[in-house]
Amino acid sequence: MALRLDMTVSLDGYVTGPHDSPDGPLGVGGFRLFDWLDRRLDPGPAGEVYAEAMATRAVLSGRRTYEHAGRWGGDHHDGVPIVVLTHAVPDDPAPGSVEYATDPREAAARARAAAGDGDVAVMGAGAGQALLRIGELDEIELHVVPVLLGQGRRLFGDLPGHVELEFVRRLGSPPTEDLRRRATHLRYRVRR
Repeated sequence: MALRLDMTVSLDGYVTGPHDSPDGPLGVGGFRLFDWLDRRLDPGPAGEVYAEAMATRAVLSGRRTYEHAGRWGGDHHDGVPIVVLTHAVPDDPAPGSVEYATDPREAAARARAAAGDGDVAVMGAGAGQALLRIGELDEIELHVVPVLLGQGRRLFGDLPGHVELEFVRRLGSPPTEDLRRRATHLRYRVRR
């Protein structure tokens, strides 16, 4: 069982383009990062990593990611529990299987408990950074897209210092793949 940050990122380290908001969740040019998902149901690397993400048993998300994604309608995938890490619990009730946590350790514990012996998908740069800071993030899965966004929201913009990673695997798009659908999928284990 692992808490795995699962993020698509530009080659220069951005997870959104500039000016992201609930009305423009990926900012200017940010939707380009997800063209690789057009192949998510095909056999091959994109299909493999997508199937693994959909097999996770819980989601731990940052509030910003959760809100910008339209709260996933209360269901990220297959009705799995969703724990949203937030600074303040909103007044409106959480939809579906969503619960809020204001402490990263509490959020990690809830997500692990909800996942049982399965993995937890961690969504959002802020949530990933918070879990790294307290030593609760186990793995990082990056879907690196060959594009330079130049600005936007950085995946690792606010780390407390040096973090060592252990390489686990690399899966890449075949060379014949349409350039806009290419991505390199990298997985690392966080060393403690």
